[in-house]
Amino acid sequence: MKSDYTVIIAEKPDSSKKIAEALAEDRPVKKENNSAYWFEIRRGDKKILVVPAVGHLFVLDTIKKRGWNYPTFDVQWVPTHTKKGGEFSKKYFDNIQKIVELGKEFIVATDYDTEGSVIGFNILKMLAKKNDGKRMKFSTLTKDELIDSFENASSHLDFPQIEAGLTRHYLDFFWGINLTRALTLAMKNAAGKGFTVLSTGRVQGPTLSILLEKELEIRKFKPTPFWQLDLHVKIGDEEVIASYEKDRLWKEEEADKVVSTARGKDAVVKDVRKKEYNQLPPVPFNTTDLQAEAYSLFRFSPTQTMAVAESLYQAGIISYPRSSSQKLPTSINYQKILRALRNVSAYKKFADQILSKSEIKPNEGVREDSAHPAIYPTSEVADLKSLTSQQKKIYDLIVRRFLSVFSDSALRESVNVVLDVGGNNFVAVGKRTIEPGWTKIYEPYLDFEEQILPELEIGEKMNVLNMEKLNKETQPPGRYSQGSILKEMEKRELGTRATRAEILKTLYDRGYISGQSIKVTKLGEVVTEALQEYSPKILSEELSRKFESDMDEVSNGKMKREEVVEGAEKTLGEILEEFRKNEKEIGKKLFDGLVEARREQNTLGTCPNCKTGELRMMFSKKSGKRFVGCSNYPKCVTGFPLPQLGFIIPLGKL
Repeated sequence: MKSDYTVIIAEKPDSSKKIAEALAEDRPVKKENNSAYWFEIRRGDKKILVVPAVGHLFVLDTIKKRGWNYPTFDVQWVPTHTKKGGEFSKKYFDNIQKIVELGKEFIVATDYDTEGSVIGFNILKMLAKKNDGKRMKFSTLTKDELIDSFENASSHLDFPQIEAGLTRHYLDFFWGINLTRALTLAMKNAAGKGFTVLSTGRVQGPTLSILLEKELEIRKFKPTPFWQLDLHVKIGDEEVIASYEKDRLWKEEEADKVVSTARGKDAVVKDVRKKEYNQLPPVPFNTTDLQAEAYSLFRFSPTQTMAVAESLYQAGIISYPRSSSQKLPTSINYQKILRALRNVSAYKKFADQILSKSEIKPNEGVREDSAHPAIYPTSEVADLKSLTSQQKKIYDLIVRRFLSVFSDSALRESVNVVLDVGGNNFVAVGKRTIEPGWTKIYEPYLDFEEQILPELEIGEKMNVLNMEKLNKETQPPGRYSQGSILKEMEKRELGTRATRAEILKTLYDRGYISGQSIKVTKLGEVVTEALQEYSPKILSEELSRKFESDMDEVSNGKMKREEVVEGAEKTLGEILEEFRKNEKEIGKKLFDGLVEARREQNTLGTCPNCKTGELRMMFSKKSGKRFVGCSNYPKCVTGFPLPQLGFIIPLGKL
């Protein structure tokens, strides 16, 4: 084969197939090399090879030096397959290395974001030995958009985005490797022998600090008693509950006084207030909104949601799922998508209603993204039968959200009825939907309160059935869920739409947090408190935001990568110098905390026999098998067998 091909580099195998099928004038010819493959196609007078990567084929690594010291800033790009866990990428690396030798023209068709741009740039530079190439830009893997992005490909790579992506890689690597080494060496020196690898990061640290702040707030909370009064009255055949006008009474005597003065009295309608209001449609999904909604509705973790959304994108049936935007430009062709959705019975009626409107205009949010619009279904609608259960849920959610943003507002009515009982005011609240508007479409995912009150007139009397005096306590603030912490990170400008879910997953994987209602573990608490006391800059939100801002400036062409990286090295060097001064104290705090964390983790409760020992998970020195034994052994020989496979999770009860 001669070197006269146009080589298109795709980010993943599925997208390479979509690109080849879209651009081919005839059927693409699939060719294989060591179980990796590429597609050979023709378009006009061009002979084209479409070859996939499998994400990053190059990663940063330290230039090897003796010892495991810090700080280290001498790094280089190395093939991913040379690193542990990256071996799977070698066949794709070898495949591209072979194909680029045949190219006279190169087009990068990876995802149009910083990561995709870095993937394409490194392949061109390291394997094709090229410093530039053409760039396809698309937000969906539909045939029309892929053809348009090919025919209108930029003549140069998107260097500002590449530079921003490279900057992020350097900063995250510097933070990750240096802080991991610092924490781990501090622990090792304190332990003297066996130790645990500990880590933190530029965004990971501040995020864990936010979660711990909430944890401590919950612990410090002291409940305050209060009383509420509920009045049960009979209106026609219905029982209606009205609440005392003061939501909370902080003194029981005050509650008793109301009960006393109201006892034996009829309820008289004192006032009826009705108010109609419009409930606007929701705004289009961006990444964070989709992750939060999917967690709320389906309990999908953010990483799970992104994996499912990515599979739908690769299938060509939704747009690119990593976007900050809450806007849908007219260029996506609303009518074409709506007409396509008419072919799905579940959406036909709603699509017809929207298409019949004189103006088709979405209700949009304020957030924008220069690279991609909000997430939307494409005109290549899904065959719902071919989707997995998880895919159906995410696809239906995205479609119904898309349809909803073009629909009319819901017209709702609230009714407040004030009842006078012995000179005391009680309020019954009613809510009803007059015109459902967009809520009819989004109904499967809504939990609207519908409390319809009978028509009442001022002066009307009714019998009091009962009055309840409810003794309650104020509740501590709720813990963050996986959805709400993503929203909090977005609000505080920590991480990006593409990295937040992975940061959260890392905190779980490290054992720093646990549960769906997120609780900081003893280990997470110890690491954070040690850093707060001796090296607080590591946990600084302001510092993390500053570097996010600097990377935006690189993307906008207002700062140079070298300038930001140099500044990061200087800042991190100062942080690590301060850390080293306190390394002994940090190590002791970490070691003591880890011992305590492991003890808590392995403790199941008080021994039911001796009452003074603790039941702990242990390992037999003789057989190596795990079991539950009493800490007072040999005085107490209480013991229980345990399954030898799988995770053991203490529930805190016997």
